[in-house]
Amino acid sequence: MSKANANIAFAPRLLPAPQAAAYLGVSATTLRNLPIPRKVLGGKRLYDRLELEAYADSLTTEGEERGNSCDGAFGIR
Repeated sequence: MSKANANIAFAPRLLPAPQAAAYLGVSATTLRNLPIPRKVLGGKRLYDRLELEAYADSLTTEGEERGNSCDGAFGIR
């Protein structure tokens, strides 16, 4: 690795619970109760940043209504 590449900063892909919770803006206790899978690396349980982002993307936006999958069949929008 060249000296120029040694100083590149990037977000890690796998995060321990405290960092993953901070990434989502929740407590570590709340994080453990969310349906987000963990990866196992050695003896460590880590959260994949991409899974955290997918979970955040799946949340309802304030003011947005999520309809029931049957709503269209009954003319409800």
